[in-house]
Amino acid sequence: MRNKQIKALGLAAILVVWSLVAPRLPSRWHPVPHAVVGAALAGATRAPIGLRHPGSGVRFGLAAAAPVVLGVAAATALPWVRAEMADRDLPDRVVQWLLLGIPLGTVASEEAAYRGALGTVAAEAFGPAGGRLVQAAAFGLSHIADARSTNEPIVPTVLVTGLAGWIFGWLYERSGSLIAPMLAHLAINEAGAVAALAVQSTRTRAISL
Repeated sequence: MRNKQIKALGLAAILVVWSLVAPRLPSRWHPVPHAVVGAALAGATRAPIGLRHPGSGVRFGLAAAAPVVLGVAAATALPWVRAEMADRDLPDRVVQWLLLGIPLGTVASEEAAYRGALGTVAAEAFGPAGGRLVQAAAFGLSHIADARSTNEPIVPTVLVTGLAGWIFGWLYERSGSLIAPMLAHLAINEAGAVAALAVQSTRTRAISL
């Protein structure tokens, strides 16, 4: 059992270190390195993907994604939320970001690595609840680099993303498929990105008038 725990904690540490190294890679490579790392880890740990019988994953994923999209849409009506979205730095290649960067470089790769690979070995080492906590903690810590790059407060960012990781892990366990957390994760990132684009586009048109 101790060897399994060391393996799980070691993998968690590797993923956190990777999150600090990955932003230093040339942007032209994105999202290939992230996708390769996620797929390799999921394959090496033989994590259950749940793609052969996707029904449960789709049901759980859509049930989680729907309120997220509605919540983001409603939040854009709040002045302070719109102000934050208006000041958000967005990539130059917006279409590539929406169609490849977020789905493949962020969502698929992170779900394969954290929920699939780390979640599997951590559950074997610490049990389902403990394993979910380990992967959620690693997921939260992996966003330190993102918080620094966007000048967001580090502790709240780690706590919020850690909570999201815990929920994604629960969806994975309940559905038996990575499709469920992928859909929920995709809804959060894509809805936020589209909302920010819409707010900035509206602001640009208003200024030009």
